[in-house]
Amino acid sequence: MTSTPTEIALRADATQLADRLAGLRSVFASGRTRDLEWRLRQLDGITRLVTEREPEIAEALERDLGRSAVEAWLGDVTSTASEAEYARKHLRRWMRPARQRLPLNQLPGSGWVRYEPLGVVLVIGPWNFPVYLTLGPLVAAVAAGNCAVVKPSELAPATSALLARLLPEYLDPEAVIVVEGEASTTQDLLALGFDHAFFTGGTEVGKKIMAAAAPTLTPVTLELGGKSPVVVAADADLGVVARRIAWVKLLNSGQTCIAPDYVLAEASIRDELVDRIVATVAEFRADQVGGQRIVNERQFDRLTGYLEATQGKVVTGGASDRASLTMEPTVVVDPDPGEPVMSEEIFGPVLPVLSVASMPDAVAFVNARPKPLALYVFTRSKATGRQVVDAIPAGGAVVNHVALHCLVPALPFGGVGASGMGAYHGEWGFQTLSHRKAVLEKTLRPDLRIIYPPYTDRAKKILRRLF
Repeated sequence: MTSTPTEIALRADATQLADRLAGLRSVFASGRTRDLEWRLRQLDGITRLVTEREPEIAEALERDLGRSAVEAWLGDVTSTASEAEYARKHLRRWMRPARQRLPLNQLPGSGWVRYEPLGVVLVIGPWNFPVYLTLGPLVAAVAAGNCAVVKPSELAPATSALLARLLPEYLDPEAVIVVEGEASTTQDLLALGFDHAFFTGGTEVGKKIMAAAAPTLTPVTLELGGKSPVVVAADADLGVVARRIAWVKLLNSGQTCIAPDYVLAEASIRDELVDRIVATVAEFRADQVGGQRIVNERQFDRLTGYLEATQGKVVTGGASDRASLTMEPTVVVDPDPGEPVMSEEIFGPVLPVLSVASMPDAVAFVNARPKPLALYVFTRSKATGRQVVDAIPAGGAVVNHVALHCLVPALPFGGVGASGMGAYHGEWGFQTLSHRKAVLEKTLRPDLRIIYPPYTDRAKKILRRLF
């Protein structure tokens, strides 16, 4: 009997969770999620959900984050639809067994890699892009043929409630369920053991997720954060640089894991770049009054604490209002490299800008710190851009733009080191949430007796040549 949306979305306690997980395992064991058509229907359902219910999604995001309808469409709706549609278009090819060449000593025979679903996957969503960064991993999960538990972020309650109501309407409600709750609910879920857990959020919480998954040996994909630098060479087009940095930094009040966290500009153009960024921020916000919305008091206090502690010069912004949880977009020039705004991920509308003597100095500065989730380089020289990208380990990189690699389903998206582990999007997500089963098929004849004991001296010599 199919569960109702209300039953699927109820807030579960620890004792209910085990029963619901057992139900998902029963559905997976039936084999129905392995079917190509089932997978395609789920992907189509995700596309229809975000396109048909866009007004409701925008309303929930405005309530949770103060986000405009345009930003809701760009950041959560069209990005999710594109990911689901890309998977739907290519899924048949991804599912095909991948033939592999065999060495001579294994002939006659054939070998291939078969992609099998893992089972039941846990998707733990974040609050900053609570639709895209929750449904994006779900795209990978259902494309790979898994059942899934979706745990939206409790810090975006309106969006969480909306997903809990809508997902059972658009997807198979017996194979994909939503569990709402606080952080303790996530811990209760992880204690049950999953075939994979997918978490998007901060590095410190990521450590707790990994620790909670360890007792049940649940594999994890961690999409975390870090301080994503922008390196600007003296030959860059500063007008373009300023627009592209400001656009992404202002998006969602800077509360984006791949937002530019700080800028390293060659000294000869640093002041002009700062002036252009300040002017561009003012231009982009000409129709807006006051500051930008911060998600909650904890994050607001953290950000204002950064500004109170800075030794840099605030050249624009700096004002904030705790009553409305808003902060003006702020540019800080030459903060001390050791202060909080330069040692912690900002995740807000604050942009430090520092000067460096040369591009090698910029590379050394970034490499002296934890590996970032993203790296951005602006230069007219292809050689310079590629040299910097090659010299700095990062989860991903963009030359002459900011953050757009996240919107390319054909590219893997993920971190490295403290910025995360594992990758998804497109085929990379399909593979992450599939088991790559190695299959070797042999013939019954010939059956060379020489490989079986007892071994003569002659047999040993032949075997050494064969293997």
